[in-house]
Amino acid sequence: MAINIRSEEQIELMRKAGKVVSEAFQLLESEIRPGIGTNMLNEAAERFIKSSGAIPSFFGYRGFPSSICISVNEQVIHGIPGLRKLRNGDIVSIDIGVYLNGFHADAARTFAVGDISDEDKRLIEVTKQSFFEGIKFAKANNHLSDVSSSIQQYVESNGFSVVRDYVGHGIGRNLHEDPAIPNYETKSRGPKLMRGMVLAIEPMVNAGTYEISVLDDKWTVITGDGKKSAHYENTVVITDDEPELLTL
Repeated sequence: MAINIRSEEQIELMRKAGKVVSEAFQLLESEIRPGIGTNMLNEAAERFIKSSGAIPSFFGYRGFPSSICISVNEQVIHGIPGLRKLRNGDIVSIDIGVYLNGFHADAARTFAVGDISDEDKRLIEVTKQSFFEGIKFAKANNHLSDVSSSIQQYVESNGFSVVRDYVGHGIGRNLHEDPAIPNYETKSRGPKLMRGMVLAIEPMVNAGTYEISVLDDKWTVITGDGKKSAHYENTVVITDDEPELLTL
């Protein structure tokens, strides 16, 4: 495993990419409403990213056909935007990656569409908070497993489950780099965290079982029991003190 340590100059470039990601989410949040097509959200994000001088990281990545991932309700991740229109009561997870000045930034959020149930609100909030529970341990000299296990403990203490088949990742010149970042406890403590590591930490949380399957499009991941799922991610820099979030 070769984990890259980024210089301050490189991290500054990643900050700029992260700012585009953050601003793209602000734009989409203002557009999300019942009746809007997922393809319209994809087009709006693509226009904004390109107008910022950046490139959507996901378009063409391993053949992915869209600029962002849009996953609705029981879709966990990697949903392909299309003609589907969002409905009142849906929840929608959006994953955005941006490539700018030779570096990537990556983040995800889950949004309510119109009026959603209290349980769906809780799913979104627990998913988001599990990220922040995890990054309490994202400091130099801790181990990666400290982050992973705290995410799992928080999620499961709230009655939800963390996806096992997909994990977070290092990020930098490449969209996916070492290390892999599970959202659950493993037998290994994982690598020691060091100043200058940049990690995409991303809990994927299901209302029911953690088991998943992949649709025939070879991309869209859905929950094994058809219950809803939420996703929250930021690009995180390890420092000697509190971690820096480049996409918030």
